[in-house]
Amino acid sequence: MKILLAPSETKKSGGELSFNPRNLLFESLTPHRIKLLHAYTNIIQRGDISVLSRMFGIKKETEILKYKKDIIHELTMKSIERYTGVAFDYLDYVHLSTAAQNFIDENVILFSNLFGPIKASDLIPEYKLKQGEPVGDIKPEKFYHEHSAYLVEEYLKDDEILDLRAGFYNKFYKPSRPYTTLKFIKEGKVVSHWAKAYRGIVLHEIAKAQITTLEEFMKINIEKLTIEESIVKGVHTEVIYSIS
Repeated sequence: MKILLAPSETKKSGGELSFNPRNLLFESLTPHRIKLLHAYTNIIQRGDISVLSRMFGIKKETEILKYKKDIIHELTMKSIERYTGVAFDYLDYVHLSTAAQNFIDENVILFSNLFGPIKASDLIPEYKLKQGEPVGDIKPEKFYHEHSAYLVEEYLKDDEILDLRAGFYNKFYKPSRPYTTLKFIKEGKVVSHWAKAYRGIVLHEIAKAQITTLEEFMKINIEKLTIEESIVKGVHTEVIYSIS
């Protein structure tokens, strides 16, 4: 089973190793990644604060200047540790056992707005790019759909798929074969923002239990979450959890 996960806007600073885009998932995607990275770097070097504000999704100039750097020469860490949003806080990767971390490293694919599809273990530098914002005349979601969706489809051809991403990331890649998503209901209402937290909790439990099939996944007990029903529409199965 492979698990698809969205990135976060917020990221941890620092790192240890130098960056090499050729070491990311799908080496054949390297020329396209480099093209987007060059476009991103050129915009940063031009230094137009209003343009950078839109691209970064930041208003304060002092904050913008923190990201006005050549990320190609920045140090890296695992992508699963780089991202620090709500889902990643609740995944709590650093406190998982080594076996559970290895499970995440091998079975989670993230969809970076700058680097495209990457493994949880892939080493990336800190960067800033607001979801949905173009890089010059390149729209990352359209760009990576064109150049990598077929690679992801081939990569996943022998695996069951659990898709924990926000809907926006279907623009990068939407499975054409059976896949499962999750919906969380509390007091009769669909949870939206805090769904990220519950996705992180679910992934934490999957990693701890070393779940390898959707059948196993449907049987695990997760505190405060109860499966109410599964709705199948074509290749898409939606598992609906109620939150106690």
